[in-house]
Amino acid sequence: MAERRRDTGDGRGAEGPGAPGAGEELARAWGELVATARRTVAEGLVVGTSGNVSVRVGDTVLVTPTGVPYDRLTPEDVCGVSLDGRQVLGPLVPTSETPMHLAVYRATDARAVVHTHAVHATAVSTLVGELPLVHYMAADLGGPVRVAPYATYGTEKLAENMLGALRDRTACLLQNHGTLAHGATLAQAYDRTAQLEWMCRVWLTASSVPGLTPTLLTEAQVAEAGERLKGYGQPRP
Repeated sequence: MAERRRDTGDGRGAEGPGAPGAGEELARAWGELVATARRTVAEGLVVGTSGNVSVRVGDTVLVTPTGVPYDRLTPEDVCGVSLDGRQVLGPLVPTSETPMHLAVYRATDARAVVHTHAVHATAVSTLVGELPLVHYMAADLGGPVRVAPYATYGTEKLAENMLGALRDRTACLLQNHGTLAHGATLAQAYDRTAQLEWMCRVWLTASSVPGLTPTLLTEAQVAEAGERLKGYGQPRP
């Protein structure tokens, strides 16, 4: 049975869970969070209840609860914390990685964070200190993807190491652990997570060919691609 705790939030504050209209926004955000968490399982980025997802709504951060299979989550299971880590919504205990998620929100303008234990990315995190520039999509993550030094999961030390690797980036690898990516939306954070896993798979695949070494891009080439990516997609009306 999932561990539960009493809601300790007072619901006060202009941007808190008790603000006018906040209920509908929180409910919508929770639905998107659950859908994203389920997608990480369906697309093989996590196994079981590993990994976690969060989204910021005002000064409240909705997070997946610890140890609960994502297909069992319901609207009544909404789980939220304040930016200082105090639980303000829901009966379920927040993910053990809450310190890492909150560190991202306090240090960046992120509105969503996705953390996974993706196979290829985790494998790369055990081999190098930085993902080699095997593809120009590294530009979408801010440049060469760094590996945060190992620290025990759920600790402030892991959050500290993660922030160092995330400096001027929107994603990083966690040594012997997995990935973390953030974005302006859950969709963007998830897409960056998937792109990172794909690039790690490409590098591992190319590196496995006996007698050959992958051709890598320069940081200048990646930066040039990044400029072009700014105009990618359909123009906004």
